Amino acid sequence: MVGSGSVISTDRQNSHRFALVLAGVLGLGGVLILGGATALAQEGIRLTARESTPPDQDLTGYWVSVVTQHWHHRMRMPPRGDSAKIPMSAEGERLFHGWDPAADKAGGEECRAYGAGNIMRIPGRLHIHWANDNTLQIDTDSGMQTRLLRFAPEIPAEQVEPSWQGRSVAAWVGREGAPEGDRYADQNDPDAARYLAASTTRLRPGYLLKNGVPYSASTRIEENFDTFTEPNGDTWLVVNAIISDPEYLARPHVTSNQFRKLPDGTGWDPTPCSVDHPR
Repeated sequence: MVGSGSVISTDRQNSHRFALVLAGVLGLGGVLILGGATALAQEGIRLTARESTPPDQDLTGYWVSVVTQHWHHRMRMPPRGDSAKIPMSAEGERLFHGWDPAADKAGGEECRAYGAGNIMRIPGRLHIHWANDNTLQIDTDSGMQTRLLRFAPEIPAEQVEPSWQGRSVAAWVGREGAPEGDRYADQNDPDAARYLAASTTRLRPGYLLKNGVPYSASTRIEENFDTFTEPNGDTWLVVNAIISDPEYLARPHVTSNQFRKLPDGTGWDPTPCSVDHPR
């Protein structure tokens, strides 16, 4: 599914990639209190993640994916053996070329391409809302998946059962390019960049493409979620990810996905996972 609207500039996307790398370097050490919340933090008042949402980073609502890159790999079933230049290890290549969609279907593994490693790239709609004050929920109509970005996870990672969407720990992160001592965004600085960063582990093995490009249970996904509004009033969500897998990837794989905000849930079309086609 392709939404209509303006195309996001390359410079903007590059700046988001840099911010994502920064988020991985700085880590996700809890909720960062931003903007007007800084004074409350100094007084020892702990705000929830929902209360700490930067004014220009409201991710809630309905969004539609806008496919501007790799159209034939995302809107259609990729041809067998076409890896889209994803950097696989030797073991990853072996599994990729031995991909058996019939076995996936027979084994109830139709959702392998709908895990956290690929779900944001499958065309469709998102519904983002707060499950509670410290958990942001992302529902997808494609594959009928649910991601939970937890700002205050109560269960240690090693106690979480692996799943398609894994365990995601989130935090609001401050200014792009800031040194670690300057992580808290200055509410008086109009150039301060604020966005949501999330780190995901505890994944079931899945696919980075519908045609069997594999990722393992050892995969870690570092993402940032950033919204902005164009002069014409369109609101965009950019989700960048660095996917690292010591087993099946030769080096980290970077993706960038764009979504345009919708006025409501019109067109929401929950569709189960499928081995055979993108929806």
